[in-house]
Amino acid sequence: MTADISGKLTDFDAGITAIDVDYVRPRLAASHLIVDQGRAAFVDTGTTLSVPNLLGALEIKDIDPADVDWVLTTHVHLDHAGGAGALMRALPNARCAVHPRGARHLAEPSKLIAGSIAVYGEQRCRELYGEIVPVDEARMLVPVDGERITLGSRTFDLIHTPGHALHHYCVVDLDHDRIFSGDTFGISYRDFDVDGRALIFPTTTPVHFDPEALCNSVDRLMSYKPEAIYLTHYSEVRDLGRLAGEMKDRVRAFADFGRQHAKAPDRAQKLRSGMYAMLSRWAAEHGFQGDEKKLRWLLDDDVELNSQGIEVWLDRGFA
Repeated sequence: MTADISGKLTDFDAGITAIDVDYVRPRLAASHLIVDQGRAAFVDTGTTLSVPNLLGALEIKDIDPADVDWVLTTHVHLDHAGGAGALMRALPNARCAVHPRGARHLAEPSKLIAGSIAVYGEQRCRELYGEIVPVDEARMLVPVDGERITLGSRTFDLIHTPGHALHHYCVVDLDHDRIFSGDTFGISYRDFDVDGRALIFPTTTPVHFDPEALCNSVDRLMSYKPEAIYLTHYSEVRDLGRLAGEMKDRVRAFADFGRQHAKAPDRAQKLRSGMYAMLSRWAAEHGFQGDEKKLRWLLDDDVELNSQGIEVWLDRGFA
């Protein structure tokens, strides 16, 4: 291992470790390493540039790369699955589970790359994601809704959860009452924690935002009665009854907000200014004490992506 990444790991019970994937800023995006009876799985990978952190985590945990059985990509957005191809090349026995709607994009990632360039520009896309390497289709599992897999002694349900993306599934750890939710259960940055209480809000990244489906997916996750949910942005949350209610309320608030400005001639600007006002108000009501500079640092990327996602939803005529 060429660098000490121990400070980027957060250990939880049930053999779960969050790994900061060094995407944009500290503790914005995590990969989760699960270890059971000497076998291992990653849930989400970050980008190609994140792979050294993931392999470093295996070294710290004394796990041979050959003992990793699964790379579970909750969906194919590049901050979640951009590193899957490069990681798979380092894990000789792993299989990569990819939603049926996303598998072709990891096998041939040109459309993912083009979409990201459209959002960020070519130079910024390269800085964020590095080289996107395809995943060998022969090493993929393309799970049907509810398909079960095993890791050591534990069983996972892979359940399809549309609303954030049509190509999204979540990983339900049936033996430990844990769920790995990707983006389905929203975003909860640890920077906003107040007295151990988490702040949560949805992410409506283009192009598949569907408010009703997303609320239904949150309900489906909660039907498993989990003790903890692990978000890619960022890691463990509990107090799930409160968070699920707030998540659904805020999904509906995003939809109502979009409808309110659907016909505005300056819609793009109104969505962005209003999105920032809404998120910063929720943070203030939660008790967050940071100044506007820190709020902007934490929220500006989400303001932009959420606004774009709502615009696409409005333009598709689903409002």
